[in-house]
Amino acid sequence: MRAVLQRVRYAKVVVDGETVGEIGPGLLVLLGCGRDDGDEELRYILDKTVNLRIFTDDEGRMNDSLLDVGGELLVVSQFTLYGDTRKGRRPSFVNAMKPEPAEALYERFVEEARKRVETVETGVFGAMMDVELANDGPVTIVLDTADVGT
Repeated sequence: MRAVLQRVRYAKVVVDGETVGEIGPGLLVLLGCGRDDGDEELRYILDKTVNLRIFTDDEGRMNDSLLDVGGELLVVSQFTLYGDTRKGRRPSFVNAMKPEPAEALYERFVEEARKRVETVETGVFGAMMDVELANDGPVTIVLDTADVGT
């Protein structure tokens, strides 16, 4: 599982001209599911997402987590995080999970996030989405379960 976390002042997702998800200060999470991902990978990414100390404290240091600051989450599915560009000019997505199981895993991620974070908004799985954000910092962190233990 891969996630790109962007600390934001605000973020929103628009589908067909309609805002479907919108948050204030918090994290925009672009979430991609790999073909072999499951609950273990989901828990790892979710734990890192809500507990990473990437928000500034009163002294301006990155010491606080999303949970510490009461931040919001906007979770957007993004299979293109599994685009392999090592060969040719067209990305290969063979390592991305198939849509049906990926949607189920994405929905479980959102469900588990809602148990920990008061405000969790989403995009629309599989839709063409416009994502608007004000990146705060900018702070952008990439998480990948393939890196666990390295």
